[in-house]
Amino acid sequence: MNTSILLGIILIALGAFSAGSFAVPFGKIKGWKWETYWMVYGLGSYVLFPLIACLIFAPGFIQIIRATPSGTVITVFILGAVYGIGNLSFGLALRYLGLSLGYALSLGLMLAIGTLIPPALDGRLHTMMQNSGGILLIQGVVVACMGIALSAWSGILKDKHVSDTKKQESIGEYNLLKGLLAALLVGITGSAMSLGFEKGIPISDMAAERGVNALFTMMPVMVVLLSGTLVTTTFYCIYLGIKNKSLRDYSNASSSGILLSNYIFGLLTGLLWFGQFIVYGMGKSKMGPFTFTSWGILMALTIAFATVWGLLRSEWKGATLKIYIIMVVSLVILIVSSFMIGISGSI
Repeated sequence: MNTSILLGIILIALGAFSAGSFAVPFGKIKGWKWETYWMVYGLGSYVLFPLIACLIFAPGFIQIIRATPSGTVITVFILGAVYGIGNLSFGLALRYLGLSLGYALSLGLMLAIGTLIPPALDGRLHTMMQNSGGILLIQGVVVACMGIALSAWSGILKDKHVSDTKKQESIGEYNLLKGLLAALLVGITGSAMSLGFEKGIPISDMAAERGVNALFTMMPVMVVLLSGTLVTTTFYCIYLGIKNKSLRDYSNASSSGILLSNYIFGLLTGLLWFGQFIVYGMGKSKMGPFTFTSWGILMALTIAFATVWGLLRSEWKGATLKIYIIMVVSLVILIVSSFMIGISGSI
């Protein structure tokens, strides 16, 4: 395997660890409705930390965006807004299914759709299919889908086996049907981010021309993409805030210490979520001409890390040994699929 590709996979794996861990601090937030802490998370992940990253790694990002054709910028912004729908649905999937199953179903669908659609649209998939790399890519996606199916099966078996009381102990608002519907919507709309990355390549190229280090040329793309995501998120969270009369949460808590703590943990989730894209962008830059393979690696390994967190948070407490074995096998299959997808671009 090409050394650059291997380094890229390692960097993307670090991003996947950050992504798989981002929702853990939500468990520390007290007394806030879901829409309140999701909005605080959104302000951190879509505005604050992307701007800080650009100021550090791509200080001329405003000029870079202005110099890019407006059609590209508008397209990336719109794809970001569509992704916002997927990310809101992802938050609901985690809310109703927990980390393990929520990640597996949501990101599993994003993996399959987001890995194949961008290269199918621009012709790179057809190019890859002319050699063994394309076959390996398809095989990797199929293997990933097998892992996703096993993960879903383990979750359904757990749903049948574990009592409602035990489910509520680890996942306060557990609801399999709502969670499955949310995960399906994530798969359909959430893959817009993968397409946004690919459509944003001209912005990345402009950043490189302006002297931005090749490892960080994705940062201006993220600012445009996540600006669209912020619009969708703000609209929905304010709507829910009015509907549920939770807008007061932003200034109210049982104590000033808890209020401050809620903001800190909300922003920490934003930092962990956005942090994945700093190292993901670095890893993506190492993947050669077939950069879209990076998405499959990120999604598969994020599911793996999230499953481990789910175990640590006792989300599988009360499950039988058979269910644990199915879940672990699905985890191994997903990890294998990520490497198959990753090396497909170097064959």
